[in-house]
Amino acid sequence: MRVLLGMLCLLLGLSRAASAQEVLDASLHEEIVQLPVAALAPGEEPRQIVATLFRPDGAGPFPLLVLSHGNPPSAADRPRIGRYRQIVQIREFVQRGYAVIVPIRRGYGASGGDYAESYARCSTNEFFRAGMEAARDVLAALAYARTLPWVRTEGTVLAGQSAGGFASIAAASLQPAGVVAVLNFSGGRGGDPVKHPAVPCGEGAMAATFARFGASTRVPVLFHYVENDQFFGPDYTRSWFEAFEQAGGRGRFVLQPAYGKDGHGLFASKGATPIWSREVDAFLAAL
Repeated sequence: MRVLLGMLCLLLGLSRAASAQEVLDASLHEEIVQLPVAALAPGEEPRQIVATLFRPDGAGPFPLLVLSHGNPPSAADRPRIGRYRQIVQIREFVQRGYAVIVPIRRGYGASGGDYAESYARCSTNEFFRAGMEAARDVLAALAYARTLPWVRTEGTVLAGQSAGGFASIAAASLQPAGVVAVLNFSGGRGGDPVKHPAVPCGEGAMAATFARFGASTRVPVLFHYVENDQFFGPDYTRSWFEAFEQAGGRGRFVLQPAYGKDGHGLFASKGATPIWSREVDAFLAAL
């Protein structure tokens, strides 16, 4: 009965998300799918999450980009993520030849259900566990996409903004096959621009978590941040990158000048595409 109720809630959530959006973008071959997230522990029920697919014209196969969303400071805002339909940003990747899958992780938007990424209190150092839970959904989307005939099994890029960037690095630390790079836009956890602007909680624990990721990440990571980020100030983000590198990770740290009132949202801003895309192109070209 619980499984049936869960499926009903999922379908209702998907219906609401789809109806709230405009008609699917035919120019991007937009498609909504449901995909499984396997159970790990005995007694844990398997879950399904909602994802949206986009791809270039033609038969492919295309390299894949998995794009992951962030986490709003207020739990009440998680449903508003919907399908994280960032068309301007997605189109930039599609125009560069990528197929894109955008999974909505457990507890958010169109997927709904129980939230899996809680890190309890900052002082308890549960950031790593939260990252591993998020990574499960990222890797479920990757596994699903790799079964599609128009997706290449090599050359995959993991990308994400805020908690999505953090999730992407967590997923890369598990060394999934075919992944060649990570694009981390303002990634981290523990930020709150209202309660403690620019000063994330548990900063030492977060640095230790990035070090833990760095010890097992074998692909380069772009750490892309902004000077006036009200979630994660530059002193903290630079220390996270340094911890990642010192543990064995490799990549590039970019700090952009201040953008708007809160640079944390630069990637999601329609007008900022030339800023982040220039860095992305240079980073990927060097691979």
